[in-house]
Amino acid sequence: MASTSDIKKGLCIKYSSDIFKVIEFLHVKPGKGPAFVRTKLKSVTTGKVIDNTFSAGHKIEDVRVETHKFQYLYAEGDDLHFMNTEDYNQITLHRDVVDGSEFMKEGEVVTILINTEDNMPLSVEMPSHVILEVTHAEPGVKGNTATNATKPATVETGARVNVPLFINVGDKIKIDTEKGAYSERIKE
Repeated sequence: MASTSDIKKGLCIKYSSDIFKVIEFLHVKPGKGPAFVRTKLKSVTTGKVIDNTFSAGHKIEDVRVETHKFQYLYAEGDDLHFMNTEDYNQITLHRDVVDGSEFMKEGEVVTILINTEDNMPLSVEMPSHVILEVTHAEPGVKGNTATNATKPATVETGARVNVPLFINVGDKIKIDTEKGAYSERIKE
């Protein structure tokens, strides 16, 4: 058992007969009344995100998890195949379980949280940034640069990202996988 003081980003807890992962939290100490913790929880089974508030000192049931590095091998329909980089065991996960799966290319190494009680994969953590090549982008229009103008571009994994007008086909760009947004152009 853990308490609200143990809440941190990435903690997996049992709550209302499901397993949730803490994706955001804020300890609040108002001037009047008792302290509390405001959280944003994501179900590892359904992907649904809920907001919840725990009063200070509230007991929560945490779930012991192990993290393992897995390499993304290939997609087969909506199933994604991964291989453990230590013992070479393979697992298959549904695309909905993986946040940012549209930015994953073959060979990408991700971290998978595994429940130690039943050895079931709980969630997949993508690297914070990935570098992908632009395969399609409309040419930028001169004179449109008074503000931070963007245009849609398609990257090698098939995902669409808004990029600045100076990005062209063949450029490698860094993408923030959490926001699904362009970060910077990579110079070779």
